[in-house]
Amino acid sequence: MDSTLYTRPDAIPDPHPGTAPTPAQGTAAPALTPGTAPVQAPVAAPHRTASSVASLREAVYARLRTAVLDGDFGPRERLAEMRLATRFGVSRTPVREALARLLTDGLIERGDGGLFVTIPNLAQLKDLYELRVTLELRGVARAIEDPSVRHDPAVVGAELERWYAMRAQPPPPDPRFVVQDERFHAELSRASGNPALTDALVAVGERIRRVRMYDFLTRDRVETTISEHIEIMEFVRDGRLDDGHRALRAHVGDSMAVVLERARRAMTQMALHTDRL
Repeated sequence: MDSTLYTRPDAIPDPHPGTAPTPAQGTAAPALTPGTAPVQAPVAAPHRTASSVASLREAVYARLRTAVLDGDFGPRERLAEMRLATRFGVSRTPVREALARLLTDGLIERGDGGLFVTIPNLAQLKDLYELRVTLELRGVARAIEDPSVRHDPAVVGAELERWYAMRAQPPPPDPRFVVQDERFHAELSRASGNPALTDALVAVGERIRRVRMYDFLTRDRVETTISEHIEIMEFVRDGRLDDGHRALRAHVGDSMAVVLERARRAMTQMALHTDRL
């Protein structure tokens, strides 16, 4: 498995290397406490350019967005500007701007005392799961309905190889396995050749990731997912689209009752791990 999906540095790279103070020659840099992100010295304002400031803003937004989606913050953890600025080694301004964008994205929300990660309620999850199922199936259905629509063999083949490798060496149970699952479904959709459909599917996946990640806490669940992904993609590769459509429907939930039960189960798992429903 690509470990880069699971680890990443939090500090934002300095847009002007060499301008920040460094330890004197022969002096060791101060050691970091395990589990803490490195903090960079502030960059002198006169050296900033408009492009570097924009780059820094995007970097902070991207890092913070990834942290929110990956479940780095608890549901009751306030997203405080100063603490986040220290974490990323930047001033509060780019953090404030990133939080404003995440608020617009719907990934965080205002609550008592500040900003917190958005957690969909059961009714919202029901609607989002229904939309996800519709988008998932449409990618294969459009190829069944229109013979001119063909799945890209390069995309299908590459994704199959990735899952064959995981079948040979299954990853341990981990909530962040949901990222691998989302990538499979996005690639399956992308192979069908409708970018708008894929973008919509990715957006829905991100909105329910915080709950879905608790659906991958057992080895059996992970290994079953791997087997089902391979079966679906092999059907598509071999042109057995009707079989692929049926397998995909069974995989993502073939009725609202199944979808709702899966949402309830995920919410229950999240409650057990975060002490919050």
